[in-house]
Amino acid sequence: MSRMTKQDVAEFCRSLPGAQEAVKWGGVEVFFVEESKMFALFNLNSDGLSFKVEKELFLGYIDRPGIRPSPYLARAYWINMQAPYPMGAAELQELLRRSHQLVVSKLAKKRQIGLLL
Repeated sequence: MSRMTKQDVAEFCRSLPGAQEAVKWGGVEVFFVEESKMFALFNLNSDGLSFKVEKELFLGYIDRPGIRPSPYLARAYWINMQAPYPMGAAELQELLRRSHQLVVSKLAKKRQIGLLL
């Protein structure tokens, strides 16, 4: 099973339609669309990766070894994991893609143009 590095994850997030990146809050690398709609983030002081999952899948993911509710964001169904990430590259890319699309789907319809996969 091939695994993604932090750099691989960052490159993948940047490749998603409309994705932007910024460092905020004194050391958090944030990936977002439309100015402020976050879909993934890294804590720069660790290799912790957090991103949004579907509400229905949240409990299933946090039951898996190496995955926990994301601090401060669990109420919005975000999960957190440390490197080496506890899943293969294909699964992690699919989850990041779905996180991006969950955020895009909340935008106004005209803003979704060009961002939907």
